[in-house]
Amino acid sequence: MSTGIFSIGISGLNAAQMGLLATEHNVVNANTPGYSRQTTVQATNVAINTGSGAIGQGVHVVTVKRMYDQYLTAQVNSAQTQVSELDAYYGLINQIDNMLADPDAGLSPALQDFFSGVQDVSTNPSLLPSRQSMISSAETLANRFQNIDSTLSQLADQVNGRISDTVNQINTYASQIADINQRVVVAEAAYGQPANDLLDQRDQLVTELNKLIKVSTSTNSNGSYNLFIGNGQQLVVGTQQLELTAMASASDPSKFAVGLKTSGGSQELPESLVVGGELGGLIRFRNEALGSAENELGRVAASLAMTFNAQHALGQDLMGNIAGDAAFVGDFFTIPDPKLIANAKNTGSASLSVAFAPIAAPTSPDFSGNFHTDLGTSNYKVLFGAGGAYSVTRLTDNQTVASGTGPGAVTFEGVTLTISAVGNLGDSFTVQPVADAAQNISVNVQIAADPRLVAAAAPVRTSASMTNTGTMAMSQGMVGQSYSASSLPVSLSATATTLNGVPGAWTAVYSDGSTVAGSGNINLLNGGAKLSKISFAEMSFAITGVPAAGDSFAIQRNAGGVQDSRNALLLAKLQTQNTVAGGTSTFQSAYARLVADNGILAREAKVKLEAQSAVLDQATAARESLSGVNLDEEAANLMKFQQAYQASSKILEIGNKLFDTILALG
Repeated sequence: MSTGIFSIGISGLNAAQMGLLATEHNVVNANTPGYSRQTTVQATNVAINTGSGAIGQGVHVVTVKRMYDQYLTAQVNSAQTQVSELDAYYGLINQIDNMLADPDAGLSPALQDFFSGVQDVSTNPSLLPSRQSMISSAETLANRFQNIDSTLSQLADQVNGRISDTVNQINTYASQIADINQRVVVAEAAYGQPANDLLDQRDQLVTELNKLIKVSTSTNSNGSYNLFIGNGQQLVVGTQQLELTAMASASDPSKFAVGLKTSGGSQELPESLVVGGELGGLIRFRNEALGSAENELGRVAASLAMTFNAQHALGQDLMGNIAGDAAFVGDFFTIPDPKLIANAKNTGSASLSVAFAPIAAPTSPDFSGNFHTDLGTSNYKVLFGAGGAYSVTRLTDNQTVASGTGPGAVTFEGVTLTISAVGNLGDSFTVQPVADAAQNISVNVQIAADPRLVAAAAPVRTSASMTNTGTMAMSQGMVGQSYSASSLPVSLSATATTLNGVPGAWTAVYSDGSTVAGSGNINLLNGGAKLSKISFAEMSFAITGVPAAGDSFAIQRNAGGVQDSRNALLLAKLQTQNTVAGGTSTFQSAYARLVADNGILAREAKVKLEAQSAVLDQATAARESLSGVNLDEEAANLMKFQQAYQASSKILEIGNKLFDTILALG
């Protein structure tokens, strides 16, 4: 009997001691990240059957169990990877939002100042200080484009650096998880019990990894984890780790991509595989916000330069030079050509070039309307198929915008692509029409050095003979992009029915809107409608009134037109005309849309971040309610196991007294 008492008491002591040890372990790890509280699982020993019934033989500890739920942990990890992604995304896009919306550092004030300078020249075209002020404001505008683009470029460099750092951290965590996998396998195989602390460490590493990239796991039969990142790429398989690397993208070396190291070198992973966490947020920001901002800013810069240059080329400078004269400078701004990048994996010898397509311009006979570009905000992928076939895909929505079979030329969305030699099957190129426009826009160095070269005047003018007796009057004239003044001066004479002397082919417009094309004499009437406009050699002149027979008019170059500001007025009108996005937006409205779109993205990211943070807090609270250490509860457990230990000790004391009594009787 005493032997049973001793064994039962000792089993109780052992169970209470293990309970105390587990409780103490919980207490000291109450603030350890990722720690799951542990508790002992007890069971009764096998009873001894007697004639009087089964006699219990005490207790034993089956295992030390950690309070863990994989579903609660998975919810925390899922919420964590989304919070980390949104946090990285919002932190960067908020910088763009603050910069673009800044009333002092933004583009809008510089645009307004520049066109105010143009208006000053239109008021005082002969004053050199006005012209110099216009050039200075143009240089300030170009610098503003460059400064904003420089900030965006710095963000791009920051993204590259953070991608590299994040990949290194992912590799470090993956290596540690593979090492713990090995230790878990050894520990659990040796003792047949769960390696609780190692499992907690591994789960904590997975949680930390989820802050960097979305991670999913599967458990092998030996207790080790397999880790998958993003949308399914293996990272850890049991005790083996696959190493990631940050590498220059094959399609655009200026961007870092995530690659996988293999025995044959590094293989670039598709961006669709890299989602979640800080890394997913960085790549999403670069694709959604940064690239769009750079291209929209570049589109405004390119459209401004191209439309302003086109109108400036239709003018006359202070020295009387016009288009075609050796000393005339037509381009007020300079911008680089579109950018073409060959994929590093190309195997063929394709030869391609890309240039801006001619912009839309006012046309004959009246040259009404305004200049505008058809440039978009997307980059494009040129992909070669079999037999020289190619397709051009807009990368913002993956829509095909052009296709054909090279060699040849194709124009799409403001860009002309010329294929001189086709590529091999699978070869590709990236076209970036406006990526460098804002960074490199500048005022033409010749105009910057000599304000007299600003073409404020119109190139032609008309005059009526002092002896005219009729009521006919001719406007000073407008010119189109391909106008030619080589036929000037021209003398026109009127008869009772015709206007004579227009050289070459002409187009006549009448008061009822009818149009007649021809050569030679022009009828003053078309039916009952009066002549209201004539155009020839891309020059147009409005006509009012009726000439008398013998009246004459002269059309000539605008020699000595230093006070003429007709072209400066047209340059100033560009500010309010729809010159961007296929003739649907002004410079200001296009930039305002960039500010608004970026602000909307920033606001959406902030709202989603706040909502997802609340989800993370709730998931964390649910997990902590199960796995977290409650010191009040552990204090109660300490007292409980202390009392159990004391009670088991009392059993041994009673057993000892009974044994002594038996010995005394003998």
